[in-house]
Amino acid sequence: MRRIAIKLEYDGTDYLGWQLQAGGRTVQGVVEEAVRRATGAAGRVPVQGAARTDAGVHAEGQVAHLDTPSGLRPEALAAAINFWLPADVAVLAARAAPDQFHARFSAAAKLYRYRLLCSRQRRPLTERCCLRVPVSLDLEAMRACASQLAGTHDFGSFTSTGGNAGSAVRTVALSEWQQVGDELHFFIKADGFTYKMVRSLVGTMLEAGRKRLSPPEFAAVLRERDRRAAGPTAPAHGLTLLQVFYPPTADPFGETG
Repeated sequence: MRRIAIKLEYDGTDYLGWQLQAGGRTVQGVVEEAVRRATGAAGRVPVQGAARTDAGVHAEGQVAHLDTPSGLRPEALAAAINFWLPADVAVLAARAAPDQFHARFSAAAKLYRYRLLCSRQRRPLTERCCLRVPVSLDLEAMRACASQLAGTHDFGSFTSTGGNAGSAVRTVALSEWQQVGDELHFFIKADGFTYKMVRSLVGTMLEAGRKRLSPPEFAAVLRERDRRAAGPTAPAHGLTLLQVFYPPTADPFGETG
């Protein structure tokens, strides 16, 4: 039995998220079925993902692992899995990994991006992975809010109910807005994320962009540690998991950071 790490890209529009669910189509489900077919396994081959992305959330760099007795080289296995995958999911790379590697529990940090399109005109192709905001936004106010997130905080104000219970304390290494043409991109890298945390942050920072909330008021919301104090949750389709980071000695793809 060998452990294989795979890197995945997917359009999450038509999925109920990464994690297997009894009543619907999930990314994990279609990947596991493709692995079963590619390896000729008699039954389910569990595929463990680094991030349990929600319904409608996309990924450019999801990492997962699986165990298989297949003798196919990782590159050949990736090609075989891709043959059986639908068009909106793809394995970008596959590498042999040590037995102790775990896509989720070995991860040191994850990087997400949320895209906003500032346009009064509808843009059908762009809007599949980008939230359109038909008004101008105060980018400097949004940047002032984002800068307050760096460091270790309790993100209770930005944690929705329904996730796993536990501490909402997370350490953020990067939090910034960048302007890319007529889009605004929010990048956040942290050692972990609470349930719908990034989308709650974006929804609240949008309030600042619309001048309904000042940066000092945003800081007060963060200190409140109460979800009722924050703004709405931004829609899922603007969010993409960009990269999963691992310690140098545990990274099968050699992309530490």
